[in-house]
This record gives sequence, C-alpha cells and structure tokens, in this order.
Amino acid sequence: MPSGVVTAAYIGATILFILALGGLSNPETARRGNLYGMSGMGLALFATIFGVVTGNYALLIGALVIGGTIGVILAQRVQMTQMPELVAILHSLVGLAAVFVGFASFSDPNTLFTGVEKTIHDIEIYIGILIGAVTFSGSVIAFGKLSGKIGGNPLILPARHWLNLALLLSSIWLGASFVEQSAAGGGVGPLLIMTVIALLFGVHMVMAIGGADMPVVVSMLNSYSGWAASATGFMLSNDLLIVTGALVGSSGAILSYIMCRAMNRKFIAVIAGGFGTTSGSSSSAGDAEQGEVAPIDATETAVLLKDAKEVMIIPGYGMAVAQAQHTVHDITRKLRDKGVNVRFGIHPVAGRMPGHMNVLLAEAKVPYDIVFEMDEINDDFPNVDVSIIIGANDIVNPSALTDPDSPIAGMPVLECWKGETTIVLKRGMATGYAGVQNPLFFLDNTRMLFGDARESLDAVLANL
Repeated sequence: MPSGVVTAAYIGATILFILALGGLSNPETARRGNLYGMSGMGLALFATIFGVVTGNYALLIGALVIGGTIGVILAQRVQMTQMPELVAILHSLVGLAAVFVGFASFSDPNTLFTGVEKTIHDIEIYIGILIGAVTFSGSVIAFGKLSGKIGGNPLILPARHWLNLALLLSSIWLGASFVEQSAAGGGVGPLLIMTVIALLFGVHMVMAIGGADMPVVVSMLNSYSGWAASATGFMLSNDLLIVTGALVGSSGAILSYIMCRAMNRKFIAVIAGGFGTTSGSSSSAGDAEQGEVAPIDATETAVLLKDAKEVMIIPGYGMAVAQAQHTVHDITRKLRDKGVNVRFGIHPVAGRMPGHMNVLLAEAKVPYDIVFEMDEINDDFPNVDVSIIIGANDIVNPSALTDPDSPIAGMPVLECWKGETTIVLKRGMATGYAGVQNPLFFLDNTRMLFGDARESLDAVLANL
C-alpha cells in the first residue's frame, strides 16, 4: 500500500475518532459515536497491517486472533455491573504495552539515531515507559478496588507526600543518567530502576485514594493511558498513535477536571488522598446512633407512588449490584402511564466510573429525556412528592453540606430530603463507600425499604 494511501487512511481514522468523541458526549448519539470509533480503529488497523508492516505476518495474525478472541469472550461474559473494573484493566494493558514498546525500541539494534535525534528518542522512550508503568500498576490497583478484591480504604502512609516527591525527583535524576549513559551505549540500569519506581508510584498513588473518589480515578487513568499511547507513537514515529493518544489523554483530563469541579474537589486533593477512612462495610467508629429509622414495605411504597404527581428516582451502585435497572424501567413506564411525572437524578460520581448509572439506564431503555444531571434537578426537590433512592448513600448524604468535619464535606449532593417523602432502598444500615453514616435515614420524612433492591422493586411493581 503506497505511503500516501496510508497517510490518507490515518487522517480518515483521526476524523472518525474525533467524531466518536463528539458522539459519546450525548446519550442520544452515543451509539453512533461508538460506531465511528470502531470504524476508525478498523481503518487504522487495516492501513497499518497492509501499509506499514513489512514482515512477521504469522506472528501478527496470531496475536490479532488471540487478542480478538479474548476481547469477544470478555464482551460476552462481562456484566454491565462489571464495566468499571473492565475499563480499569483495559487501561492497564495500554500502560503495559507502552512499557514493552519502550524497552523494545531501546533494544532495537537497527536504530540509526545519532546526536540530538538520539537524545530526543531516548527521552521519548524514558517518558513512555514512565507513564506506561504508572498507568499499568495504578490501573491494576483500581481494578482490585472496583472489583472488591482490595478494600476501599485509602492507604495513608506516613509522610506520603514527601515519599511522592522523592520518587519524582529520583525519576528525574535517573532520566538524566539514562540519557547520558545511553549516549555511551548503556543506560539499561537507570531504565530498569525507573520502571520499578514508576510501578511503585502507581500502586501508592491509587492505594491512597478513597473509595468515593474512584470514578475520578477511572477517568484519570483513562487520561494516563492516552498519554502512554501517545508516547508509544513518538517511539514508533507513528503519527496516528500520537494524535489518538493525545485525544484520549486530553479528553480524560478534561473529564477528570469536570468531575472534580462537580464534587467541589481539587484534582491534586484527589491524588493526595480520597474521601473516607473505611471500606463502607460498617459504620465508622466515630458514628453514634442518630435515632430510629421508619421502615416501609412494598405495598405502602406502591401506594405512595400511585398517589404522587412528581417522582424522582436516584440510582446508585446498589442498583448496579442488584441488576435492578430493568425493573426500574418497568416501574417508570407503569407510573408514567398513570400520569405520574417520573424523572431520574444522576450524581456525577454515582457508581464506580463516570456515566455508570447512565449506561445502566440506557441498557434498560429508560428514555434519555427524563434522565437529568444533579445540577439540572437539585432545585426541584421541594416540589417532589416521592424520591426513591436505589442503593445510593454518599451522594444523598446531608452531612456533606452540614458537617464541616465530615470526610465528604463540601461535596455537592442530591438534596432529596427537601421533598415530601424519601424512600431509601438498602440491604441494611451499613455506610456507603466513603464510610460515613447518613443522617438522611433518620429524618422524619424518610422511609427505609430494606432488602435486595431487585426483589423489593419487583414487589413494588407487582403492587402497581
């Protein structure tokens, strides 16, 4: 394939990737955005395989078959509730690829760079491996936290900020040593030491982040994986990888900034240490009993919903765990058929990754036009007759606004307690992912519907 055709294909793929990002910015165009992205990747692969690669086709085809088979199996087996950890582990693979490409590029005996070009190439290799190693280890830890294999507690080491600074300065010093030794035909030692340091830094960085900040971490690691891919493009002199990586890196960084702003958090504060001090499996030690809760059953819940004019549904991770989104859709349809105005309120960090609740509701075919972001509907709660909280905790916690000493102090929340009645679906009285008790449960206008969310909602639907 002529080089001009490859360049044209790469430009076409870049345009498709940009269109994909544009499509993914809105739920109604997200499916089209995915199609653009897949088409762009297919075009890029075709142009690379038949226009850039000049040998080792057996190895290449074998790798494509193995990778494609794994991808198909994962796509068929992974539940929607497992999407956050799938995204995290895929980020780790991008980082690992950048590390492998970096070492392969450094060891390539056919490299002909000399002088300034060699120095620039060595810097590209060093930065690519550094970003890739941090992305790999950080994403593995994020996968462990999101899947429950690692607790949500932030690991707070003594003098952790000084430790991070020491690791950063060590990496810079090792970088200078690597470039100097590489010019003389060496450099393996500093490169290996830096890789170990970067791996440790990725582990420490994510371990120090609390559970409530994990959605920000996912978007942050998405950004890192993009920059790792871009660095790989520089190492391989591949313009498409550079541009595509920069698109992913910049969009991930923008998303992280938007989420931090929505949470009233500073990005550096998230990296330094996240919300919460416990895993959320039990009440924090400092939490005292705040009163009695008022339970409610499915029949009473159905009566309240039928008599309401305005209903607000606030989904959380508990809905994902119970896989109750389809029942939620059926209840929504029933109520709307009866003339009830049903809307959904989505908090920016509901679930375990950005847009987690939106994805689940879209899967259940909940209409896009009744799903609203927190800022769009928070002022409407005084007019809401019934709010239903499905497996959410921290995102509806009033102490974020009233208790300056709370671990979630300052985080904007959905102010459902301002409505007439709030019904909370929970298995028990355990705290949320941030590990703090929720005063909402003890308010006079709150009712607790205990049990598995799907079973409880199935009973409500039957009564409707």
